Amino acid sequence: MKLARVLGNIQATIKHEVYTGYRIMTVQPLDENLQPEGASHLAVDFAQSGPGDIVLVAVEGNASRQLFMNDSAPVHAVIEGVVDHVQRGDGK
Repeated sequence: MKLARVLGNIQATIKHEVYTGYRIMTVQPLDENLQPEGASHLAVDFAQSGPGDIVLVAVEGNASRQLFMNDSAPVHAVIEGVVDHVQRGDGK
């Protein structure tokens, strides 16, 4: 699981049938200080997130496919939850 910020959603007129009913969001991975880290990527939204939300993203194909209950689903990253509060081990 990785922390990320939702940047926005993607509109697609043609997409794989497994995505029917789900939003595809653009997310920016974050470091432990909630600063951008690495390149943004797409994630299927299972948490009803919106732009600006900090979310937990599963970035591993098998875990992501299990949510779809479809071993052949073409998915790599899934938003699994919206984060309300972040507290590091050092209390910050």
